[in-house]
Amino acid sequence: MNFSAIGVQQSAHTKMRPDRVQGEGASFTAPRVASIDIFRGLTMAVMIFVNALSGVHGLPWWTYHAHEQEDVMTYVDMVFPCFLFIVGMSLPISIASRLKRNPSLGALWQHVVLRVISLVTLGLILANAEKADPTRMPMSGNLWALVGLISAALYLNVYPKTSRFPWYSLVLRGIGLAGVLFTFAVFRRDVGGHAGWIDPSYPEILGLIGFSYLVVAILYIPTRRFAWAPSVWFALLLAFNIASTARLVNLPGRFPIYLFPPDNGAMAAIVMTGVVTTQLFLGTVGSETRPAPKPALLRAVAFAILLAVAGAICMPLGISKIRATPTWALWSVTASILLFALLYWICDQKGKTGWAFLLKPAGSNTLLTYLLPDLWDFCFATFGITYLDTHATTGAPGVVRTILFTLLILVLSRTLTRLRLRLQL
Repeated sequence: MNFSAIGVQQSAHTKMRPDRVQGEGASFTAPRVASIDIFRGLTMAVMIFVNALSGVHGLPWWTYHAHEQEDVMTYVDMVFPCFLFIVGMSLPISIASRLKRNPSLGALWQHVVLRVISLVTLGLILANAEKADPTRMPMSGNLWALVGLISAALYLNVYPKTSRFPWYSLVLRGIGLAGVLFTFAVFRRDVGGHAGWIDPSYPEILGLIGFSYLVVAILYIPTRRFAWAPSVWFALLLAFNIASTARLVNLPGRFPIYLFPPDNGAMAAIVMTGVVTTQLFLGTVGSETRPAPKPALLRAVAFAILLAVAGAICMPLGISKIRATPTWALWSVTASILLFALLYWICDQKGKTGWAFLLKPAGSNTLLTYLLPDLWDFCFATFGITYLDTHATTGAPGVVRTILFTLLILVLSRTLTRLRLRLQL
């Protein structure tokens, strides 16, 4: 993940350049697909926009998340599924590339587990910042989160190699790890008048991504050579989501996500849909040939139509992101597949990628881009700067402010990427 997100770092070349991966008797072309980074970058841009827009008042209902009891979904409710989908698309490529560098399955599973732990750790920092009790801690919650995120960045940064100071990266990573441990050690919150530690109940979006990635990795890695496997796993996850939503099974909610990562199956099903889509466009691990572009596009569109129909059939179970209903999941991945197919045709087949100059860095340096708005907010709050929180927060001025903020974050991401600041799990 380049997101550390679970994506693989890819160049934005306009044409795919296959590199043959040899591992465990299987060959796989590890392609460089411009549309994957651009799709991820576009998703990041929209995510930044809708998160900032949530603080603007007086806008139409469809510009916000739908409420839990509403049977409706807005475009805002489709952003998180788009990210889960691209996590799934990147997963087969990332795993194949890692096995090329090191064919050890033990090392691969160690990497998967460390990714999940890192994502959950970052998610808990973000989720607990507002719960911090400064009277029980040596710092405010905003400063606490800022220290935690900067420390995590020191640990996760990809450092350039240098012969003059060969150990500097280990030193900086050690400082970063120590900083993360420090932030967790000093954290306190108020729990009914008593001091409490980190609240693990909601690991934020990053943690949810990590657990969904873990479920799909457990299913995909042992069966990665079988062309039928991702589709079968997706069908089973979807069936579990339907059964859970219909309350035919009661596992979700009875156990915390740490003990039962699939939850109700919706998020893992969305990630697995991305794996299936990569297979449609790039073939299966172990395949000697890659599907031709036009048939791949047609199959992807047919797959999207099938999922849209399935979503319509599941409508009696409700349409809700918060409840993670089947229709929400199916219609979200339908839109994701069609959008990716369009980007694939424009960027990889037609070679037109110049328009995405701000999106490509966000797509290749995703974790940094994701954290930049939070770093911005925590930094301003630490120094008591509240101007942006109290001005242009209603109607059209608020929308303009949100657009400008999104562009600012994309520019910062592009600039920092050029300065070789890259976060990667």
